Amino acid sequence: MDKPKVVLGVSGGIAAYKACELLRRLTESGHDVRVVPTASALHFVGAATWSALSGHPVSTEVWDDVHEVPHVRIGQHADLVVVAPATADMLAKAAHGLADDLLTNTLLTARCPVVFAPAMHTEMWEHPATQENVATLRARGAVVIEPAVGRLTGVDTGKGRLPDPGEIFEVCRRVLARGVTEPDLRGRHVVVSAGGTREPLDPVRFLGNRSSGKQGYALARTAAARGARVTLIAANALLPDPAGVDVVQVGTAVELRQAVLAAAADADAVVMAAAVADFRPAVYATGKIKKKDGQEPEPVALVRNPDILAEISGDRVRAGQVIVGFAAETDDVLANGRAKLKRKGCDLLVVNEVGERKTFGSEENEAVVLGADGSETPVPHGPKEALAETVWDLVAERLG
Repeated sequence: MDKPKVVLGVSGGIAAYKACELLRRLTESGHDVRVVPTASALHFVGAATWSALSGHPVSTEVWDDVHEVPHVRIGQHADLVVVAPATADMLAKAAHGLADDLLTNTLLTARCPVVFAPAMHTEMWEHPATQENVATLRARGAVVIEPAVGRLTGVDTGKGRLPDPGEIFEVCRRVLARGVTEPDLRGRHVVVSAGGTREPLDPVRFLGNRSSGKQGYALARTAAARGARVTLIAANALLPDPAGVDVVQVGTAVELRQAVLAAAADADAVVMAAAVADFRPAVYATGKIKKKDGQEPEPVALVRNPDILAEISGDRVRAGQVIVGFAAETDDVLANGRAKLKRKGCDLLVVNEVGERKTFGSEENEAVVLGADGSETPVPHGPKEALAETVWDLVAERLG
């Protein structure tokens, strides 16, 4: 079979060197990649590097190899175009349809999915002109990944850093797998919770669970690849931030509730994939609880944590908001799931069987998605991103 054809556009920012890692991941995973840099990008990484890593000649001009009409053919034959880094200048040119070099011509002729991974200083990203250009590109169906927060050039820190190349690759892989040019979640804001809360007993001990956060992170990555603005509320998940996702770190159930309520205020959908502790210690010991010879420990009194899923389901702040819950069960899975769906009042409930060696920490999952309308959608054993795609399919249907 022919390898998927990917065009990697590189514009002139200091983050251009990171695109080498993205190129390596694309080529090693079986993609045929042609690099189309701007003239400015070659000040950061030379043409010889791009040619050696991709196996294709590199040009910035429409005048090279004119008989092959590269300014038309490259975009026409591509299965995906990804621009990383995409500078403010490149976003402006793409939004306004300018075509003064080979990359901008390629963007105009491409009829495949297009992904932009912006990288620039915070002030440039936040400027109204850049935000309008981003909104224009997203309205046309392009996936514009939100930049990461972190160290920029010099001593500056803020939003504008190029996301991790491995995470950009994951977005590209998901966009290619879907094979559609119109992201169905574009213009939507979705909130995803992930991981497991920890309820402190003393400064060194806590009540927790085995959740790794991998399913929630798969949901966040998949939503970003489908064009959504994603807020990921992560509870103790030791995983890299997904590209294009705003991550809010929390620890306890109370902190998770506060973050979810704040983010849900303007959200079209909320997916509660985090494993939230049902109880927390009634008393927090400010010092480490000591073991006393010859004495049994004092019983630990517990109090209920807030039921976040029931709260946001019963008090929706936006008309048409879709709420999705997760139910981890160890027995009578479907019966308990149906009862929980009715009790919580959410639109969809993802029910799966868990245990010490089931689901938690695994790369795979198996579930049944129950709908408040009586529907049942089984998802066979497979990668967690497959379950994530099914969940977003069902959410998109309900969002209309």
